[in-house]
Amino acid sequence: YMYCVIMMKTDKDGAIMQVKLVITDLDRTFLRDDKTVSSYATSVIEEMRRRGILFMIATARPEIAVKQFIPSLSFDYAVYHNGALVDFCDGHVLHYGISSEIAMQICQSLLKSYPEEKIAIEMENMRYSNFPATDIWPGADFIYTDFTDLPKKVAEKILIPMNGVYHHKFQEFLPDDLYMQISENTLCMIMNRKARKLTGIQSICDKVGIELSEIVAFGDDLNDIEMIKACGIGVAVSNALDEVKSAATEICGSNEEDGVAKWIEANLL
Repeated sequence: YMYCVIMMKTDKDGAIMQVKLVITDLDRTFLRDDKTVSSYATSVIEEMRRRGILFMIATARPEIAVKQFIPSLSFDYAVYHNGALVDFCDGHVLHYGISSEIAMQICQSLLKSYPEEKIAIEMENMRYSNFPATDIWPGADFIYTDFTDLPKKVAEKILIPMNGVYHHKFQEFLPDDLYMQISENTLCMIMNRKARKLTGIQSICDKVGIELSEIVAFGDDLNDIEMIKACGIGVAVSNALDEVKSAATEICGSNEEDGVAKWIEANLL
């Protein structure tokens, strides 16, 4: 016998919603602080998918890093690089990046004014940087560069370590089609304006016929606010930034407490 379970939940406006898709950020949301996923959380996701609810990850991390940290986690769709790469997990991908020529121009101009800045460019699972990238991303593959000669490929993003200080001055070096996003208050990410988690989510929803109102989204950081506000239910983990909690419909337990999985089990299973 074939059957499916339709999960009903009240959305942020108090209306009954049918949950068809669950989306989660990874770092400090679904992943524990040691970058692992518990066997409990994995089993909850497996049961949720077995019951017919789709599962998507939306992360600023590159695809290779996700596969290194959580090789056993199964998901139906993925948004990587904060939206610069959208993976439908069926061989179809969308890429919202920065040309290598523009990326080099920005880095060279920035270093001419601020020669002490550390900069890295993420391009097809490789980091090109003017400093040892492993100082910030242990185990990461990187190539030293002065940003005068990069492969003629599309870059996902330009990364500038912040050390807790947001450098608004970088904005003057960006063309109108690029923007800056802060991650965990430690990293400035320069990306294509189309490279946003919500843009990637909407692209997937358009293809598979799911409305944003039928989605539950989990997050903790500034780059999660847009999707948390747009989806039917937006849930912030208890360790999230205050701005994220203010934007959320609900608060769940922290990433260390498997808050995402516990919320799913209590409300959808």
